[in-house]
Amino acid sequence: MDLELTPEQEEFRKIVRAFAEEVVGPRAEAMDRAGALDPVVLDQMAAMGLFGLPFPEEVGGMGADYTTLCLAIEELARVDSSVAITLEAAVGLGAMPIWRYGSAEQHQRWLRPLAAGEQLGAFGLTEPAGGSDAGALATRATLDGDEWVIDGTKALITNAGLDRSGLVTVAAVTGQRPDGRHEITNIIVPTGTPGYRVGRSYAKVGWHASDTRELIFESCRVPVANTLGERGAGLANFLRTLEEGRVAVAALATGLCQGCVDECTRYAREREAFGQPIAAFQAVAFKIADMEVRAHTARLAWQQAAAKLDAGQPFGREAAIAKLYASEAAVTSARDAVQVHGGYGFMEEFPVARFYRDAKVLEIGEGTSEIMRILIARSLGLG
Repeated sequence: MDLELTPEQEEFRKIVRAFAEEVVGPRAEAMDRAGALDPVVLDQMAAMGLFGLPFPEEVGGMGADYTTLCLAIEELARVDSSVAITLEAAVGLGAMPIWRYGSAEQHQRWLRPLAAGEQLGAFGLTEPAGGSDAGALATRATLDGDEWVIDGTKALITNAGLDRSGLVTVAAVTGQRPDGRHEITNIIVPTGTPGYRVGRSYAKVGWHASDTRELIFESCRVPVANTLGERGAGLANFLRTLEEGRVAVAALATGLCQGCVDECTRYAREREAFGQPIAAFQAVAFKIADMEVRAHTARLAWQQAAAKLDAGQPFGREAAIAKLYASEAAVTSARDAVQVHGGYGFMEEFPVARFYRDAKVLEIGEGTSEIMRILIARSLGLG
């Protein structure tokens, strides 16, 4: 399989890299300290069409492929993971399910503003008492005439509390299947719907500028027409959504790995010890070389998974491998990047300190490392 980028993709990568370095980078530390994204960044991302990258032009998108979306996410993550995860969640979790499973009417009503970046969507799956057991939902939706009545709580949801947050797709139990398991259906709930309340922002270890909140539904009523996809198909649909998201998170982790290489290379050339740049010492140079190996390998892994996704081929195994390797590589590289910087790596004004805080969640979100290993083992006929 040829993983070489097209000339158009390579040019696009350069454009996003320039945006990341010139617009995002100078604001990254301030956004991290404030715990909020600068609206200027979101506005320019919308103007560049980043929120509509993988969607067709007829629904307001850019007509690109999933690989191109992941290129953008990687380049942003080289500088700031909070911005990168905002794009990943808005497109992969917020808008993609509407594109994949929505009706033509839902495309026009909901997808267009999401693709334009005028609104951001959220994906309401995780619950306070759940996590890796994604099917064990407590949120319920019952029919009352031509309306769904939703009750429950969602946890750790991205992009639901921003000024431009437009909707959340809620996974809820809507009945019981013949085999006794939950019937799960996905339902679109617009921001501002009575009975839908957005909780306070979490105090997180990393991703400070990314919006992450609890969502509460108390007798929240929406029309049955807001059902996304077929009733009872919610579990299969959100598992596919998570599978795609693993490729994007692998790209994000790769970007963080590359950011560690960039920052350490720059610092090692400038910082002197014992009368010479620390880059001259193998103990430092080898650490940076290992970081480059991880970034290179992680990039090959996510690009192969994305290429299979774009080609319409099964990609679940490759997505799990890419996500597992890239996320663990990001954690290792961030730790080593702090070590290369010495005491300064422990200071917040140096980007590697933020990288260190941001990396850990990559081993958790979109499926933990343990779940990835289960999926890979199953693909080998084990377990």
